[in-house]
Amino acid sequence: MTDEEYQLMLKATWFYYMENYTQQQISSLMGVSRGKVIRLLDEARSEGIIRFLFRQSDQERMEIERDIVSEFGLHDAFVVPTPAHKSDLIDSIARAASMYVADHLRADGFLNIGYGDMTGRVLDNLATTRHSDINVTSLTGGVSYYLPKVSSEVFAMHLYLTPSPLILSSPSLRDALLLEPAIQDVYRMTSHADMTVVGIGSMDEEATIIRNGILSKTDFALLKMQGAVGDVLNHFIDKNGDPVDTDIEDRIISTSLDTLQGMRNVVGVAGGTEKIPAIHAVLKHGYLNVLVTDEVTARGLLEYAKPSVGTVVEYQSSN
Repeated sequence: MTDEEYQLMLKATWFYYMENYTQQQISSLMGVSRGKVIRLLDEARSEGIIRFLFRQSDQERMEIERDIVSEFGLHDAFVVPTPAHKSDLIDSIARAASMYVADHLRADGFLNIGYGDMTGRVLDNLATTRHSDINVTSLTGGVSYYLPKVSSEVFAMHLYLTPSPLILSSPSLRDALLLEPAIQDVYRMTSHADMTVVGIGSMDEEATIIRNGILSKTDFALLKMQGAVGDVLNHFIDKNGDPVDTDIEDRIISTSLDTLQGMRNVVGVAGGTEKIPAIHAVLKHGYLNVLVTDEVTARGLLEYAKPSVGTVVEYQSSN
């Protein structure tokens, strides 16, 4: 059993035995069938989890999820254990997010997905773990960023991609492309999707947008000077989650943040203490309904949200 599967089982068990929810209430809260809830509780019994004694670390993680939901007005949060090595962090969170999507997206459902390394790995995991067809619609240009690195023999992934680069050379060219029927068709599809998954970028030199050569370090430095703390769908935002006014904003092919805020079931997927200011800004502005992250990041996020916040906690783990 993976850590992510264990966390889902633990959440159902907590709600049933510690919060006194009915199986139907848990089904509605977690967005899964009642049969799935029953199976999770049965697995918990067979695994020896139900002894009316939660391990301290498990109880703390459940409390963190509840605090995150309460602090930012979310529908749900999924906090997974932080891996011992930071190099494993993205894969761990991506697996958790793919499992969350697989458990909450209807059969043959439509999934909007944003640009980024994290969301790309979510797609890779879905391609190997989901046992029914899935329709994926891109929220930005940049076709190559949306192609899973693995192929699936289990089910079909139908990709509906925006046929354009992510960033254009001029605003006029961007505006002209947005009038193309092929792009407008994809945009119309995104408004009807069942679920949306987006990554959250930081203003760190290891950011995907820098590593992929989409922006230069000079562009990045200028964005920092203008108050940017991170990006969502390549829209750079300030500490309050408001878009930073730059020429880049006028040249990108990307779903607007106003449109994102109006979508259903928006799941943000991000981890790492360097992303805490960006995650906080995204949550503060209300772009997300669900957050999938790791424990160290979640703790740092709650600390950062306090009025007397000073510095961001550093990533800590044991070998």
